[in-house]
Amino acid sequence: MTQQQELTRIARFLAVGVLNTFVGLGVIYACKYFGQMGDVPANATGYVVGVVHSFLWNRRWTFAHAGAMLPAAVRFVGVFCVAYLANLATAMAAIDAFGVNSYVAHAIATVPYTTLFYLGSRFVVFVR
Repeated sequence: MTQQQELTRIARFLAVGVLNTFVGLGVIYACKYFGQMGDVPANATGYVVGVVHSFLWNRRWTFAHAGAMLPAAVRFVGVFCVAYLANLATAMAAIDAFGVNSYVAHAIATVPYTTLFYLGSRFVVFVR
């Protein structure tokens, strides 16, 4: 794979991630505001909604994965779980240890989530 192809792949992953961030944060904020949910269940709900969308777009568009869908989906969920735990730990640490506003903390927590999710998707989930 050339450097240009890798940069294109990263750009596509980030584009899907930006859309998922808006979708996920929108669901989180809606759950908190309209549903009066706490931070953990709202965060979980937002990421579950985004993970299905993310798998479909990243499998098809970002990584052009032609392998079997079910094994890739299982690996994707595993990588998602690792990235999500990093996200949740970051958000809760920001809220509890540093007093960051919970809405801002959830946005900040997308950084470790996105980084781990790309690396896992690239080297574990959508391998050729």
